[in-house]
Amino acid sequence: MLRWTVTFIILAIVAGIFGFGGIAAGAASIAKVLFFIFLVLFVISLITGRTRV
Repeated sequence: MLRWTVTFIILAIVAGIFGFGGIAAGAASIAKVLFFIFLVLFVISLITGRTRV
């Protein structure tokens, strides 16, 4: 999921350089959403981590 976030950030940067403001804003917002989903899942996995037996 983090890979998709990086992909959309790069897409937003490239679109911003070429002047496509709407596409850049859309890609940046998708990247933000994916990053926060990744962050929440990461924290949940840390909290419910596996215990050693």
